[in-house]
Amino acid sequence: MKINRFLPAAFLGALSLGACSTDDSSSDSTKLEVRLMDAPGDFQQVVLDVIKIEVHLKEENDPDGWQLLPFQAQAINVLDYVNGRSALLVSTDFAPGDLKEIRLLLGPNSYVVGRDGQRYDLKTPSGQTSGVKLKLDRATLRERETFQLLLDFDVARSIVERGNWRPGNDKKERYLLKPVIRVLAQELRASLRGTAAPAAARPQVLAIRQSLTPADTFSTAADATSGAFQFSGLPAGTYRVELFPTTTAPTGQAAYRTVTVPGVTVVNDQVKELGSISLQ
Repeated sequence: MKINRFLPAAFLGALSLGACSTDDSSSDSTKLEVRLMDAPGDFQQVVLDVIKIEVHLKEENDPDGWQLLPFQAQAINVLDYVNGRSALLVSTDFAPGDLKEIRLLLGPNSYVVGRDGQRYDLKTPSGQTSGVKLKLDRATLRERETFQLLLDFDVARSIVERGNWRPGNDKKERYLLKPVIRVLAQELRASLRGTAAPAAARPQVLAIRQSLTPADTFSTAADATSGAFQFSGLPAGTYRVELFPTTTAPTGQAAYRTVTVPGVTVVNDQVKELGSISLQ
C-alpha cells in the first residue's frame, strides 16, 4: 500500500515520515532506502551540500567494496526534517547481502544561517575528501523486502564554533562542520490496520513510533467509503495511532472527535488488527 504523505492543513504540526511498502514483485532483489533526519538546532538553516552517497559491501579497508547509489546531488536544509520528518535520499532496488558502511561525500557549499539572519559558510575538514563514513551493524538485505538506513544528523554536535572568532572576522571562519550522524538500520516488514467509524469522518491516520527517539511518524487516510486504513512496510516497534477527522458531522449527529490509541505493538511479518475505532 502506498502511504499518503500529505496531511490536511489542520495537521501540519504532525509531521510525517512516509513509509514504503514491502516489495511484492517476483524479483529476488530487495529495496534499499536511505533517509536523513535531524533534531532541532540553534540555527535558522543548516544546509548540507551532499554530492554522493555510497555503501560498502566488503570488509573494511577494501577499496573495491564501495558502490555508488543513485542519488541526485543537492543542498539539503536538515532543519526541514525534524520531529519525525525525514528526507528520502535514495530508494532503489539492490542485491541481497550485507552492508558494511555508508559514506556521504560532501561538497564545498555547506552553510548555516544563524539566528542573526547571517549566512556562514561551513568548513569541512575531512568531509570533502574521503567523505563521512558510518559503520553499519547487522545490516543484512533480504530478498523481496525493504531495508532502510535512517541517518540521524546531530546539529548541536556537528556545527562547531571557533573559540577565537569575533564579530567582524571573516564569516567563513566562524563555524566548522564535523558531522556527527547516528545511523539506524531497520527492516520494514510490519503492518497494522483498522476501520474508522463512521467512514464519513474521513480521518487522516497517523502511526507514531514511540520506541525510537525522535519518534517516526507515518501517515495515511481512511477509505472514504469503508473507513478502512492500513499501514504496510512499517518498522517493528510500539506506536501511538491517532485519527483526525477531516469533515464535520451532519446536523443532528454527535460531533466527530480526534481519537488516540496508545501502546500499539507491531512485529515483523504480522498484521496488527485494531478493529473498529469510533470517532463519535
